[in-house]
This record gives sequence, structure tokens and C-alpha cells, in this order.
Amino acid sequence: MYGIVNKAIVDLVTTNFGQEKWEEILLKSGVEVDFFISNEPYDDAITYQLAITAAEVLNMSVGEVLTAFGEWWVIKTTQEKYPGLMESGGDNLKEFLLNLPEFHNRVMLIYPKLTPPEFKVSDVTENGLNLHYFSKREGLQEFVRGLLQGLGKMFNTEIKIELLQNRNEGSTHEIFRITWL
Repeated sequence: MYGIVNKAIVDLVTTNFGQEKWEEILLKSGVEVDFFISNEPYDDAITYQLAITAAEVLNMSVGEVLTAFGEWWVIKTTQEKYPGLMESGGDNLKEFLLNLPEFHNRVMLIYPKLTPPEFKVSDVTENGLNLHYFSKREGLQEFVRGLLQGLGKMFNTEIKIELLQNRNEGSTHEIFRITWL
């Protein structure tokens, strides 16, 4: 993953729990990187180790950490770093989700070494849709849940997210049912 992801984890922890907690997480994680360069790729294992250690230090589950991080990514990181990119996704939650399959094509212009996930949309209704999530990286479904929650907040839309299928139960990919009021 790119350094911007790890920098966002640092920002999430220091903003919500303080610099001392971040230093404790970094020390306990065994990650030997003092700071992350945004446009530099890093081994995924570093990001996973930071999430696992953050969960331990903050007395949360890894899923809770990933969900919080996904929400933070949308609300804080992308809004501050890439507001134009986010605005280009659509004027409301439904538009943004319908455009999501093409979204990472634009992101790859910024980060050419990115290994992005793939999204597909199905079963679209006026108040919901199914979002199919395909990724080479396993274990990030709660991060996606957080991203979706963040998008709901970004568009001031109350949403409900239901995981219909996941790879942990033998499926080839995750499917989230997203409904809004």
C-alpha cells in the first residue's frame, strides 16, 4: 500500500488517542519506519501489522480499527488531500456508488503502482444497491464497511450496510447491500 494509507493511520491515532498512543503502537508493532512518504509504496504487511497492533493497544477488535480507519479515510484524508477527485465521483451517495467501478481508474493516474480493488454494482433500486468488492488483499471487508459509512456521512445520507456474502465463508468476493433513506 502507498504511504498515504499508513500516514492516515498515524493521523487517525494521533488525532483521536494522542501521540503517545501512536508511539506505543509503532514500538509494539515492530515496524521500523519513523515516517511514511505519501507516494511511496510499502509492503502490505506493514499496514496489517499497524492495524493489528492498534487494535491491541486501543483495546478494540481489528474489525473496529479497520472500520474506523475506512471512515476516517473518506471523511478526513480524501476530503483534505483529494477534494476534486471525491467531488468528481458524484453529487450524491447513489451517484458516487454507481461511479465507483470507474473511480480507481482516476486514482491510478495519481498512484501508478496501485493495486486497486475492483467494484461492481448490481440490483440497483431507488433506495439501494449491491456493491461487489473484489480484491487481491484479504481481510479488508471492514475497511470497506468504514469507507461506505464515511461516504454516507460525506453525503449526509443515513445508510444501512448488510454483508450478503464474504470470502471468509468461501465466496469469491464480498457483496454489501447498501440501503439509504
